[in-house]
Amino acid sequence: MNLHRYLLIAGAVALGACASNAPTSTASSGVDNQPDPTILLVPLRVEDPRLASGCWAQFYSKRDFQGDVATLVGPAQVQSMDKGTARQLKRDIDSVSIGPRATLEVYEHAMFKDRTVRFEPNSREGGLVRKLGFGGRIEALKLSCS
Repeated sequence: MNLHRYLLIAGAVALGACASNAPTSTASSGVDNQPDPTILLVPLRVEDPRLASGCWAQFYSKRDFQGDVATLVGPAQVQSMDKGTARQLKRDIDSVSIGPRATLEVYEHAMFKDRTVRFEPNSREGGLVRKLGFGGRIEALKLSCS
């Protein structure tokens, strides 16, 4: 879930809490009439300064750049997507966007073996299964910077 959704959920919960704590009758309770607190939902944009270099790849869990996003900042090499959090990333990649100074190479098998597909700077692919041709599963990758 992305940060924007978390902020919306947090705001809705806070609004609900304020509404449920409001006094129902000031005359019978003897409490001064006070306004409920105002909660503003302000759009927030969080950026990692390393992304400004332009050497990054964003992986999306669904087709056409939808779903959860994972960002890899380069240069980077992942020899095997079968360890730790990379295992989940391998299953969840369905589209990718490449930064303006990055080149991504994905491999069919671990340790950079067998077939490879290269994505040039500023490229986007909304359906990796079609593009890869080897089942859509990425087993290793290299992200290089120019």
